[in-house]
Amino acid sequence: MSSHKPLTLMTRLALPNSTLSIPVIGFGVYQSHGDTCLRSCKTALENGYRHIDTAQYYANEAEIGTALRHSNIPRSELFITSKILTPRKDPEATYSSIVNSVHKLAGEEGYVDLFLIHSPNCGVEGRKMLWTALEGAKEEGLVRAIGVSNYAPSHLDELRTYARSWPPAVNQIELHPFCQQRSAVKYCEANGIVVEAYCPLVRNQRSTDGTLIAVAEKRDVSVAQVLIRYCLQKGWVPLPKSDTPVRIKENVDVFGFELDGEDMERLDRLDEGSRGAIVEAVEE
Repeated sequence: MSSHKPLTLMTRLALPNSTLSIPVIGFGVYQSHGDTCLRSCKTALENGYRHIDTAQYYANEAEIGTALRHSNIPRSELFITSKILTPRKDPEATYSSIVNSVHKLAGEEGYVDLFLIHSPNCGVEGRKMLWTALEGAKEEGLVRAIGVSNYAPSHLDELRTYARSWPPAVNQIELHPFCQQRSAVKYCEANGIVVEAYCPLVRNQRSTDGTLIAVAEKRDVSVAQVLIRYCLQKGWVPLPKSDTPVRIKENVDVFGFELDGEDMERLDRLDEGSRGAIVEAVEE
């Protein structure tokens, strides 16, 4: 899907069941810690990112909260996401865990824009407890929108049976030319769920791929920029991660060129299905 209206760094997508809109590109912070995380977030914000994607599992929510407070960017311009991986011993403890994350990221009076179930791997009852806690946090105004990550269509169908609010705002899954997860994407698009793409750069594991290099040379851009632009033109929200300042800047400099139909078709043909995943392909 090539966009007809030109995309910019300020472009946002409307989220279902919410008055919120999400920036079309986010900054990933997995495996970024301490002063490195602080510096990377500062660099990202200085280069125009307004969307930061973290998780409890990443163990860097406090650093991101510090970076945001020191940025002097109005809170209304920022979009902050976190995730909860597993339920705690009971619903109250699960809810408290979410509250704790919000306080780390946004202070005791603050809020988080989007909070996700990080994985469906905790079983039916675990998934239900997580979602119920997230709904409670949303109703209390601690969280503005709620969604899921790594959910297959079957998990989304299950969620529909007990959710007070359906569909979820987003489904964040691994997406890049080598792992296109077409049935999951189709399901989300049909139900108005925004698709977020984690590992859009394939953690640099495919940087020598001939097709990627050829498209990059044709456009006089980097392989990373091709991968991010591909996601954007698919209508996905890519979450590129880097701790290298020049790459942080480069990864958001993707609005001055467009991939044409031939480029997109060449990249589409790279799909390896679940074999192309480097983290997790959702069940098809």
